[in-house]
Amino acid sequence: MKIKLLFLGMFGISLAASAQVEIPRTTNTGPIIRAEESTSSGFPILKREEAETESRFLKEKPKPIDLRENPNGLMTEADVIKKKWSKDNEIKEEYRRDQSLGSVVTQGKFVEVYCRDHQYIDGDKVQIFVNGALVARSVNLTAGYQPILVTLQDGFNSIQFVALNQGSSGPNTAELRVLSEKGDQLAKKEWNLLTGAKAELIVVKN
Repeated sequence: MKIKLLFLGMFGISLAASAQVEIPRTTNTGPIIRAEESTSSGFPILKREEAETESRFLKEKPKPIDLRENPNGLMTEADVIKKKWSKDNEIKEEYRRDQSLGSVVTQGKFVEVYCRDHQYIDGDKVQIFVNGALVARSVNLTAGYQPILVTLQDGFNSIQFVALNQGSSGPNTAELRVLSEKGDQLAKKEWNLLTGAKAELIVVKN
């Protein structure tokens, strides 16, 4: 009996030794993990690859608004339509007098002058003089900016805007912006004029 039990035991051990163990396989779809040596223990540790911490879109600076590319500035088409239904300022006696728009300083050879009707779009028109010479006989002020290139002489330069009319509502109204050669805004002004009155901006070229 003992011999039979010993024989069965040895036969079971041999079967277990000859059996092949199947190792389950898997597909790793996670991030790459690399082994690095710990500075404290000296044993390898697992560390995940560092992801890019900053998007390239965050590194790129937003492009500034350029009136050369977008004459309407920040206005959308809906804004332009809405402004056509606005009202001009009430007519005041002070609008009969000439207005000073101040002065700006630049080192460039020219400036870019942009003007538009910033209130009710009613057909306002202006003439533009530079140092007494007529450079624009009739500029129709619309919702979008009208560009005028002004070549500068050394020293003081006078840019005058003369109201040709008052449109169909209120005074002659306009918003004026002046840009340097590099596109930097030098001035942002407004005027309210009755027919025949003028607004003057002085540009000093160093």
